[in-house]
Amino acid sequence: MNEPRAPRRPHVLRAHGDERVDDWYWLRDRDDPEVRAYLEAENAYTEGETAHLEDLRKQLYEEIVNRVQETDVSAPVRKGAWEYFTRTIEERQYDVSCRRPVGRNELPDAFAAPGTSEGEQILLDQNELAAGHDFFALGGFAVSPDQTLLAYSADVTGAERYELRFRDLTTGADLDDVVPDVYYGLAWANDNRTVFYTRPDDAMRPWQVWRHVLGTPADDDVLVRQEDDDRFYASVGRTRTGRLVVVSFESKLTSEVWLADADEPDAPPRVVEPRVQGVEYHVEHHASPEGGDRLYVLTNADGAHNFKLMLAPTSSPGRDGWSAMIAHRPDVRLEGVEAFAGHLVVSERAEGLERIVVHDLVAGTAHTVQIPDPVYSAWVGTNLEFETTTLRFGYTSLVAPVSSYDYDLEERTTTLVKRQPVRGGYDPETYETHRVWATAPDGAKVPVSLVHRRGLPRDGSAPLLLYGYGSYEASMDPTFSSVRLSLLERGFVWAVAHVRGGGELGRDWYDQGKLANKPNTFTDFIASAEHLIAESYTSPDRLVARGGSAGGLLMGAVANARPDLFRAVVAEVPFVDCLTTILDETLPLTITEWEEWGNPVADADIYRLMKSYSPYDNVEAKEYPALLVTGGLNDPRVQYWEPAKWVAKLRATKTDDHPLLLKMEMGAGHRGPSGRYDAWRDEAFVVAFVLDQVGLAA
Repeated sequence: MNEPRAPRRPHVLRAHGDERVDDWYWLRDRDDPEVRAYLEAENAYTEGETAHLEDLRKQLYEEIVNRVQETDVSAPVRKGAWEYFTRTIEERQYDVSCRRPVGRNELPDAFAAPGTSEGEQILLDQNELAAGHDFFALGGFAVSPDQTLLAYSADVTGAERYELRFRDLTTGADLDDVVPDVYYGLAWANDNRTVFYTRPDDAMRPWQVWRHVLGTPADDDVLVRQEDDDRFYASVGRTRTGRLVVVSFESKLTSEVWLADADEPDAPPRVVEPRVQGVEYHVEHHASPEGGDRLYVLTNADGAHNFKLMLAPTSSPGRDGWSAMIAHRPDVRLEGVEAFAGHLVVSERAEGLERIVVHDLVAGTAHTVQIPDPVYSAWVGTNLEFETTTLRFGYTSLVAPVSSYDYDLEERTTTLVKRQPVRGGYDPETYETHRVWATAPDGAKVPVSLVHRRGLPRDGSAPLLLYGYGSYEASMDPTFSSVRLSLLERGFVWAVAHVRGGGELGRDWYDQGKLANKPNTFTDFIASAEHLIAESYTSPDRLVARGGSAGGLLMGAVANARPDLFRAVVAEVPFVDCLTTILDETLPLTITEWEEWGNPVADADIYRLMKSYSPYDNVEAKEYPALLVTGGLNDPRVQYWEPAKWVAKLRATKTDDHPLLLKMEMGAGHRGPSGRYDAWRDEAFVVAFVLDQVGLAA
């Protein structure tokens, strides 16, 4: 097929005395019939150019499905007289949320039809809600304190603007109440009639917290608090104690928390500590006869770069009354805290790995939950009860399927509750996982986690997929994926580069990859690729890079900087037109991003820096790797035109004949297809492209 060619229509962009000519600026107009025609042409071209992979895609899809226990059940989580779990059913795209009375010590029968086991209730069948829609996503799911009502929200476009509804769990019928245009976050008050929720503005920034009372029109809902500073976004939640509703306003650098009494939802919330630029804090409520009513405050105040844990009375929670519980440590990042009646569970990160540390509030002792693997991911799971001595936590590694464990906080014993089944005779001993360290140009040591078949020949002949992200302090921890087995079984090495901008090595690691330090993210990834080649894990003609969203920006930057290092690049919903986007204050989420990337509107140095690495602005007349680029027409986070413009410019500029494919989802958003089967088909498409590029499509 002939390559689609989007016509040039020069548009001049000016800032700080600099001019940029954007020939494809016109693709931003989604109402222009030519825009849709161009996107459809790109999709048709991509389908035509990959038609020879159709049988392989079908084979990969079948491999993925055959490894998954399609009819399955999650590990139940207790709350009062009930325990809650989800079911998946063969050939159905979405989860079914259920509950049953407590008292059983075994998992629910995975193959029983929902609602047929003794005492089991169906709370919400997402498949029913999704019927007739090409896209469906559940946004919020919150059961009332008396466990008789359910608040839930749904989106059927991918635009992440949800409709809030309520269900009577006794009858299974939805109430008449409908609240349109809500965002993530729900919290019930203790009257079982009042629900707090957030609402986004036109720029998709959650900026308001509202209060709805069942049985009243949505137009009568009460605005609880509004955030007028465009850098901040609102969230709302309910404490595990059930005493407080927490309303938070956070930017990338600063936070402010307000507390509402769950027993008096009409009373105005009160601030914990007024915001101070650069000071972050998060609160966890605790109440006991011995310790009183208090807050645990996780904060970076007073130079605690990796955060410290403070105590404060709930009655007077301001910073002047904070007292230290866990001091700041330069080599340990405190990431989270979970309060239970007799214990405090702290999530830490040290040496690139997660730790779960248990503090006995009565005995005053602390210990770390032991994890068997040297490279792993472990996290505190869903824990609904405050009065408990059992902690649910999750664990996985690159070779160990995701598992749910119950940990006795007093006896220090671990019980396996549920391990993700992998069908087809998966044997973790077939594979090995380890961590290597690459050296960045400035001397920084960059961890890279790998998994491959045991006994892999280190002669450079193996194909390798290198994944990267590196933004927002997000840690790309080593986790298991049965989908990945289709690559590993074909001799691939799979690796993730823990580049700066992520949070794997603490707050400093994040700071070294943001704002003026953003180029470190790109050079770290390049150094990781060079190290893997130098150590004979792979070679440039066998190396594929993959990343999405901010990781897609990473893909675009390294493709510009070192196209010779990669055989192919997969850039999913890539943030590749970053400078133009961050300059446009009218676009969704732009202003809230200034504290991550810098403000090129006000700062000429940041403007010049972003221009130097913006993938779209730096496309050159040279050879590029094969490229598979994806986007979503309804994406509110990375607008569809960013990947579309990038592909159009690459087509008109690059000098090679390597494949350049754009796959635009015309009815989805940032996360792509919403159903699990559709998502697996999408993954099969990507994997088939990767295999084809390294000569393994046969």
